[in-house]
Amino acid sequence: MSKIKILIIRFSSIGDIVLTTPVIRCIKKQLPEAEIHFLTKKSYSILVESNPYISKVHCLTPEFSKTLKNLEDENFDFIIDLHNNIRTFLVKWHLAKPVRSFSKLNIGKWLLVNFKWNWLPDKHIVQRYIETAKSLGIHDDGEGLDYFIPEKEVVSITSLPLTHIHGFASLAIGAQHQTKKLPVEKLNEICERLLIPIVIIGDQADSIIGNELEKKFPYKVFNGCGKYNLNQSASIIKLSKVVITNDTAMMHIASAFKKKIHSFWGSTVPSFGMYPYFGSRQKYLSLYENNSFIHEVKNLNCRPCTKIGFQKCPKGHFNCMKQQNINSLIKDFS
Repeated sequence: MSKIKILIIRFSSIGDIVLTTPVIRCIKKQLPEAEIHFLTKKSYSILVESNPYISKVHCLTPEFSKTLKNLEDENFDFIIDLHNNIRTFLVKWHLAKPVRSFSKLNIGKWLLVNFKWNWLPDKHIVQRYIETAKSLGIHDDGEGLDYFIPEKEVVSITSLPLTHIHGFASLAIGAQHQTKKLPVEKLNEICERLLIPIVIIGDQADSIIGNELEKKFPYKVFNGCGKYNLNQSASIIKLSKVVITNDTAMMHIASAFKKKIHSFWGSTVPSFGMYPYFGSRQKYLSLYENNSFIHEVKNLNCRPCTKIGFQKCPKGHFNCMKQQNINSLIKDFS
């Protein structure tokens, strides 16, 4: 089999890059001679640097022309564009190689957001990502998502409080957009009523809320916000028994580790095709079909109000999160 050099492009963000991992794996396993390169932003390279199926990671440089020159020197045979924006168009135009691009279905999303008409395909985004590689003879292996943690960033369970070493829930409280975050009162309710210890995960910006929760529930809650980098947070998720999360990257990382997931959805909806994904093989469907619990406030005529998220509720009431009922979450541990 002749060697083929393939460039996969996805600039951001964390969750979207994790969702590309089945494409990477399927190409490498089904075309063993393929040399796979990945182009992303420097801030997200941590997600792919330890991926054993990738030969080389390229990062966008401040001078875009330098990025183009570096890529041109590689002489790729094929390009898979999983981002599909103006800059990726420029990359594809400059390299002038055979290419397949991912369709973002922006019109369908716009219709769902603005008119609540759901004409989107009943298909997960992972499956649509994989379709971009079909012309290479690639098919979905059904194994789901990957996440590779460098050995030096694996968190030992013995580093957690003694109250947590026999099992805990990860509570991921962060999100890039406020309308995708559970409000503090709901986080308090979860911490108060949940019957197992909790590790709060989030970045430094979430540490104030994390500290408040830890102070209020000192023997149940350990605040990890700002204490761990991304790979270490993924390691905490891998150690946990269950992951409670907003519609964020932590949900997809939990999916990669086949964890039980309780996901809370506010301004966005699962119909966009980015719900927890465990793979399509029957062994995974049978083992994990009951591992994903999606929590959303039904019958709100304002949902979805955005395909990404807002910094505040456009209607001012934030009912999509404030009216979340956590009884089913609590019942799952009773």
